[in-house]
Amino acid sequence: MKIQTFSIVAGSEACNAQCPFCVSKMTASLGVELPEPAVNWRNFKIACRIAKQSGVNTAMFTGKGEPTVFPKQITRFLDEMAEFAFAPIELQTNGILISEKSEKYHGHLKDWYDRGMTTIAVSIVHFDPEKNRQIYVPHKKSYIDLSGLIKFLHDCNFSVRLTCILCDRFIDSKEKLQTLIKFAQEQGVEQLTVTPVNKPDQTDNTEVWEWTNSHHLADNQKTDIMNYLENHGTRILKLSHGAIVYDINGQNVCMGNCLNVNPDTEELRNLIFFPDGHLRYYWQYPGSIII
Repeated sequence: MKIQTFSIVAGSEACNAQCPFCVSKMTASLGVELPEPAVNWRNFKIACRIAKQSGVNTAMFTGKGEPTVFPKQITRFLDEMAEFAFAPIELQTNGILISEKSEKYHGHLKDWYDRGMTTIAVSIVHFDPEKNRQIYVPHKKSYIDLSGLIKFLHDCNFSVRLTCILCDRFIDSKEKLQTLIKFAQEQGVEQLTVTPVNKPDQTDNTEVWEWTNSHHLADNQKTDIMNYLENHGTRILKLSHGAIVYDINGQNVCMGNCLNVNPDTEELRNLIFFPDGHLRYYWQYPGSIII
């Protein structure tokens, strides 16, 4: 069995954003609650060994909440996994804390960079700050300075990926995607990933499920976007879980997917380590457990 990415659930369910399509709210907590969790470091080392034995090179810090809420825990994870030499090492974040408290996080970013972290993936839904505000911080008057955040991360020597969730009434057409790609190029963003909003088959959180359901891209919107990528880009990589990477006028653009299940493949997309020591291979199925 070959596995693509070793995902590390850092932090807790605590989050400083209010995304109406929050995947964490639509999937089981799996032992992750609001307080900073105690990490089963013994099992983390075992999970690292399983990942390396399964051919994994890429490690990604993600979360059921916002990973950067507990930055020292990320540093500890990096120390504990150093002997396994994962590369690249990525961090998924909404970027809010890093942007709003850049002086504090500059030190953490230096620590992470020195310990091998290579890429910061910033979640967005649009190139328009007001659209991002509506999704991430509707309780605030303004969204963060995204261009300033990208420059700050570049100044800290990180590669930057923008990960954009495609929603109806947000980025939902080839014209809007073109503008997003132009924005990414102007900022010198190394990678742009676009992923249609998705939901699990079943969830107890009906509010989030219904918002997501009502903001799915229609078939004609998906076709419009895919035709643009195929006609104006060059396929440069196809990943085992179906994601396709294009070069569009020199900009790396990946059409991704999430929550997909393929029980027939011999290659898994993720190994997911949870702080309580459990290791799983799907977010939405508690039964997908290895240890």
